[in-house]
Amino acid sequence: MNKVIIVAEVGQNHNGSLETALKMVEAAKACDVDAVKFQRRYPSIAVPEYMKQQSKETPWGTMSYLEYRNRLELPLSAYGVIDSACKRIGLPWFSSVWDLPSLEDMKRFDMPYIKIPSACLTDHELIMAAKATGKPVILSTGMSTMSEIRQAAGLLNRSDVLCHCNSTYPCPNEALNLRCIATFKFLFRHLSIGYSGHEVGLAPTLAAVALGAVYVERHFTLDRSMWGTDQAASVEPGGFRRLVKDIRVIEQALGDGDKRVTPGELEAMRKLRRVNSSA
Repeated sequence: MNKVIIVAEVGQNHNGSLETALKMVEAAKACDVDAVKFQRRYPSIAVPEYMKQQSKETPWGTMSYLEYRNRLELPLSAYGVIDSACKRIGLPWFSSVWDLPSLEDMKRFDMPYIKIPSACLTDHELIMAAKATGKPVILSTGMSTMSEIRQAAGLLNRSDVLCHCNSTYPCPNEALNLRCIATFKFLFRHLSIGYSGHEVGLAPTLAAVALGAVYVERHFTLDRSMWGTDQAASVEPGGFRRLVKDIRVIEQALGDGDKRVTPGELEAMRKLRRVNSSA
């Protein structure tokens, strides 16, 4: 990757509304992101059994957690509309996949990446099926031990991205542990290292880039006051525009690490240096 890939994670902040999803695509494009990301899952497969019948208060009334998760899912036909909209405005899109049927659904679209969410890091069958598509895989590592991460990372190769992540929504700053980015860069040298952030604010994401993350995703929303469990950890369009702008500044300022006298320093050298080097 030659530049930091910046992704606006729509996820399910559309609350099951295709109209809202399309508005979010347009808003993300205006933020100058590199791609927009959704989530695809079959709740009957992805939701743990003990969670399915738990009661959930929602804007649509009280229902089981399984009903709620189904309510948030866009129909497969909606992704065809999203695909057309993204092609029209020139914005790449892709999706997290939470299960094998969801991966099969998404394979029909020409996505630049396939995302495996933190919840599925231990699902090696899903990771291998994603790898079999030939698309680069992006894998998040929230709620995972180093042992689990090592096993999953061993299934990936140089075209893939391993993201440091904490799956608390929103994540307090003291739990972010951004130095894991350096740890991952050392341990998994065959992979690109990224960051999937769920914090409030922008500063930690900028720090992640300074620490070497070459892929960044943040949850995106039109309005943080909207209903939904991810909204509080999301960034509104104005904030996302600032995030993209500041990442590009940091990216430019980081340079290549080779110390040299720059053209702008030559005149200062002539005026200020009293003793010339003998080297």
